[in-house]
Parts: sequence; C-alpha cells; structure tokens
Amino acid sequence: MKQGTKLLELDNGYHLFTRKEGEGPVKMLCVHGGPGGNHEEFENFAQNLNDKGVEVYTYDQLGSFYSDQPDFSLEENKHYLTLDYYLEELEEVRKKLGLDNFYLVGHSWGGLLAQEYALKYGEHLKGLVVFSMIDNIEEYTTHINKLREEMFNSLEVQYMKDVEEAENFDDPMYQELLKKLYAKYVTRHPKVSHMVNTMATDVYNYFQGNNEFVMVGTLNGWSVRDKLANVKVPTLLTFGEFDTMPLDVARRMKDTLPNSRLVLTPDGGHCHNEDNPEAFFKSLYKFVSEVEDGTFGKE
Repeated sequence: MKQGTKLLELDNGYHLFTRKEGEGPVKMLCVHGGPGGNHEEFENFAQNLNDKGVEVYTYDQLGSFYSDQPDFSLEENKHYLTLDYYLEELEEVRKKLGLDNFYLVGHSWGGLLAQEYALKYGEHLKGLVVFSMIDNIEEYTTHINKLREEMFNSLEVQYMKDVEEAENFDDPMYQELLKKLYAKYVTRHPKVSHMVNTMATDVYNYFQGNNEFVMVGTLNGWSVRDKLANVKVPTLLTFGEFDTMPLDVARRMKDTLPNSRLVLTPDGGHCHNEDNPEAFFKSLYKFVSEVEDGTFGKE
C-alpha cells in the first residue's frame, strides 16, 4: 500500500477509511476506541514514530465517521453490531493491507479487540500493545463508579444516578459533572477538536451506553480474564496514571501474561498518548525496539 489514504472495500461491499504513514521495516496497525471513534486519535503516532522506521496503519471501523455508515436501525444491519463482526473485520483489514508479523495497537475498545485478536489470530503478531483496556468489563464498571464517588459528594452521585435512570443525559448539571470526570480521567490535556461531533454515537451507545461512566450496552459481561495467559506474543500494557481503567487489574494482567511489560504514563488519563506524548512514545518505542533486537523480556 502506498503512502496516504485509501478506501478499502470489504467482502460485504462496505468501504473503510484506511491510512498508511511512514516507510520502514516495522509495521504497526492501530485500532481505535469507542466503539464508534475513529483513526484521528492516532494522529500523533506517525509524527513520533516515522523517523524510527515504523509504518503506521490506521483505519475507521464500519459505522465510524470516515467509513461507510450503515443504517443500524434496520434489522438486516444489526448483525454488524457484534464483537465477532468487528474482530473479523480487523482480520480482513489486516489481510487486505498485506500485513503480517506486525504490531497491533488497540486503544480502549480497540484494546478489547486487540486482546481477542491475539487469542484467535496471534500467529500474525510480532507484538501486542494493549492501550488503556483491561481484560473484563465488570471490574471496569466497578472502578468508574468508585471514581465518581471519590470525586463528588453523595448528593451529586445520586443526582447522576437519577439522571441515568431517567435517561435524561442532556441535563445541564449532569453534563457539568461529566465534564469534570472527563477532565481528570479521560483526556487531561485535550487538543483542539472538530466543530462537529465525529463520534458514531449509535455504535457507541449500543455497545457502551451514553458515556464512559455508564456501562449498560452489549459489552456488559465481556471478559477474557480466564484466557489471557494464552497470549504468548510480546505485550506492552500501557495505562495512564489517572486512567478510567483500574490499575490494580492492569498489574494483575502483567502477572498473568507470560511475556509482558506494564508502563504507566505520568499525568495521563485514558487518552495518555495525547496527555503526555513524550513519555507515552518513549515507552512504546522502547518496547518495539527491544522486540526487534530480541532483548525484550530479558532485563
């Protein structure tokens, strides 16, 4: 694939946005979060890695802003809104991009897909980067509820719960409280964003719920905790110091995975590649370079 943007046609007839940046022996495919996010969260990957011989590949999953967006309200399109679909879509993207022996980076929901991919298609991987995602949803849900109980008083917490029960998410006070949570735990140092919302909210709401602190979608109950030890590929677990994900679970994952390293990005939230890019990319490239020269895991 040449440099730049390409619309990839899937076997189902839909088209996905893909981009390749950089030239070099190291191939890295990045899987965005959400669900319903897009490749733009990886925009600083190429500028930090291209001079180090890393080719960065990104794509927008089906339904995301720059790819085809089926009408998911139609019953015949509901089968696309499954974890299995997006896992197989990832494998089809890999094949059509001609990637093998590559590094897979998955952020948040993308990190969930990356773990599933490593379990099913790990023979294609040279390295795995699980970026702000744990191995199950239950402990994430418990943790995000704990975070808001620590930040707000009991009346504010109850107010949020009442709004969520009524599904009145546009409530102004609720939105103000949510902004405070996002500012501490999601993106601590946000960059300038679009004037229009590029989140595919129908996809996000179906799998997750209304926001990062509400987990009522179909991902509820997901877990690979009992399978994680089967991932043998070199793995970097990278989390922010102030992540929405529970760091005690990240530490347990490090102990479970036989060939892994855990790194916490200082002053970083859930999107710590944006919050502290210097620290994030230093640890990411250290991982890649050590896997490349065969020294990873030998310290």
